[in-house]
Amino acid sequence: MISQEEKESNVEAEFKEPINLLFEADGQKEEKTRTIALYEEITEESASAVVGGLLYLQKESHLSPQESGELEEVHDPIKLIVSSVGGSAHEMFSIYDTMRLVKDDCEIETLGLGKVMSAAVLILAAGTKGKRRIGKNCRIMLHPVAGGAVGDIEDIENDTKEIKVQQKQYVKCLAEESNLTVKKINSILKRKTNQYYSAEEAVEFGIADEIV
Repeated sequence: MISQEEKESNVEAEFKEPINLLFEADGQKEEKTRTIALYEEITEESASAVVGGLLYLQKESHLSPQESGELEEVHDPIKLIVSSVGGSAHEMFSIYDTMRLVKDDCEIETLGLGKVMSAAVLILAAGTKGKRRIGKNCRIMLHPVAGGAVGDIEDIENDTKEIKVQQKQYVKCLAEESNLTVKKINSILKRKTNQYYSAEEAVEFGIADEIV
């Protein structure tokens, strides 16, 4: 029989080890950083790791002395590196809503590297304003929400409606997190092809704040 303490320890290890970067110095492991790297397609598995990591790091804090002499609980920023071709809209929203929740306690510094496409664009844009960076050679890509509806005609119609709902929600959220208007985003998506943009354009759009 596994005790409750062992269960909690196993959950903590599952969240902690894959998401925090380790540095080696003289063969010794140094202190883990508060960094999460999304370097793959957004799937249930990768979204689970990011969400679990965000919630785990949200809990970690330290007491800092204030001018009044009292101790205040402080949460250091979380760094989220994004280099993804995108993926599931449902899992994108699970990460996005978790980021919104975590930002109530601590800042999330996002960094886009290499490629930030489709669903991953919202993740990059959802970082703390002023703390969203992008590599100078990174490429941004926007396109309509895709789906592969199969089955009876009724199922296909229902799935098509759901895709439209997801795209409308995606556009609304991206507009809230960037300088782009709903009208501008819809005009991009109506081209029905992959639309690529530079790091400079990402900053202009308000998807990122600074080029590194």
